[in-house]
Amino acid sequence: MSENSANGISRFAVELGVAALTGVFGIAVCYGSLDIGAGWTDMGPDAGYFPFYIGLLIVLGSLANIAHAFFKHRGTGEVFLDGARTRVVASFLLPIAAFAGVSAWLGLYVGTALYIAATMLFQGRYKWWISLPAGLGVSIFFFIVFEIGFQVPLLKGPVEAWFGIY
Repeated sequence: MSENSANGISRFAVELGVAALTGVFGIAVCYGSLDIGAGWTDMGPDAGYFPFYIGLLIVLGSLANIAHAFFKHRGTGEVFLDGARTRVVASFLLPIAAFAGVSAWLGLYVGTALYIAATMLFQGRYKWWISLPAGLGVSIFFFIVFEIGFQVPLLKGPVEAWFGIY
């Protein structure tokens, strides 16, 4: 798991993992750019020319981060994430994941109302009679701003059919 697995995940392991993920992303950008053409033609650069070199920069940055991790954090035993920090991170990430799932299923307005209300209720320790109107108010505000003001329809899920919107 890590160099110092008794105390949690080491900073060295996290640095290597993030650098590897960004490196894979850079390789994917380069590969995709080669598919659409990353060379130079008589007319100028192909469509993938600029993205290819951006992908290359991402890969080089990832390699620099790997080298930095080896020189600065290897063998230090510095803990990046322990049990207490994991609970704090989970208390933030799990509601965001639930928001994404509910929004994909029921639409952004329902997801936003539930997320704001639940976050205020459970993390902010507000009363339900404050949390629920706040969540609904934010969703109504977003509806007015995006749907009416900017005329940009957002994902509404089955709510759209229930209310006959559009």
